[in-house]
Amino acid sequence: MLPSSLPAPRLIDPASVTPLRWGIIGPGGIAETFADSVHKHTTQRIVAVASQTPGKAEAFATPRGIPHALTSYDALVNHPEVDVVYVATTHQFHKAHALLAIAAGKHVLVEKPLATNPTDAQEIVDAAKAAGVLAMEAMWTRYIPQSEVMRQIFADGILGDISFVFSDFGQDLRHVPRLMDPAAGGGLLDLGIYNFAFSSFVLGNATSINTVGSLTSTGVDETTTSVLSYDSGAQAVATVTMAAFTPTAASVSGSAGRLNIHEPFFTPSGLTLFASEFNPTPVATWRDESGVPAHEGLSYQATALSSFLDQGLTDSPLRPLAEAVSDNALIYQARHQIGAVLTGE
Repeated sequence: MLPSSLPAPRLIDPASVTPLRWGIIGPGGIAETFADSVHKHTTQRIVAVASQTPGKAEAFATPRGIPHALTSYDALVNHPEVDVVYVATTHQFHKAHALLAIAAGKHVLVEKPLATNPTDAQEIVDAAKAAGVLAMEAMWTRYIPQSEVMRQIFADGILGDISFVFSDFGQDLRHVPRLMDPAAGGGLLDLGIYNFAFSSFVLGNATSINTVGSLTSTGVDETTTSVLSYDSGAQAVATVTMAAFTPTAASVSGSAGRLNIHEPFFTPSGLTLFASEFNPTPVATWRDESGVPAHEGLSYQATALSSFLDQGLTDSPLRPLAEAVSDNALIYQARHQIGAVLTGE
């Protein structure tokens, strides 16, 4: 018997964790959203920002009341008032900037994907372990309310034996230069990381992947469909495109029920539970009424990171680094299966 209501999320009170002092490397668009969301919804505070572009750090810091605008990444990671560094530069620089922060003894939150390939991702993991600091991939969807509801649904076995996971993510991003750049571009690293992280959230590590797709004129992956297989016999299908706007939907199907994640699946939205039958009516629905909409959900990961440090952890139990590396390896395989080989690979 399926429940008529879904569990409430068990969230961390932002006021219950240590207020950390954050420094930001790379004050671009995602950093703006992160900083504004953190200041609005948490007790964490951004105290420093660094950019190598003249005037950019000051333009970021001044309207946000951030006291230190720096032109050197070394100065930021070694600043005595910085406890944790948020790496928000483009993909190909994640490893170098994460390692810079780790070498300075700072905890680090690295924008997704952790790196452009699994070897570089593992290097970050090894360096953080050796330094005894917490390194975390900024897979912010793991920390939003609906993910906590889903964890309870899976733990309670409400869906029965899960056999199929579907996710789709599509935006027309062909006009964005960095995504067309063969140094680190393509849809899988930028969008598809959400799909792969969703599949591993539900099913764990995949044992194999088969991908078909097409490339842009610059040789990066434009549209892909990947089938991931698991030891349990389950499969996941992930569709990713930079060439069209798609529903950006996701679902989890089991022997007892199906869970639809409201669109877009990677942002705070909602969940609907259906019976495991053809053309069913909804059995239960949960909607996010937290008042933290869309990408303001980036704030949850900052509170979570502080909570982990308060517990003496050096890895996120909700998105372990080993899982981030595994998903990175799957994306690497998917790209190479269709000929999307980045510069230097």
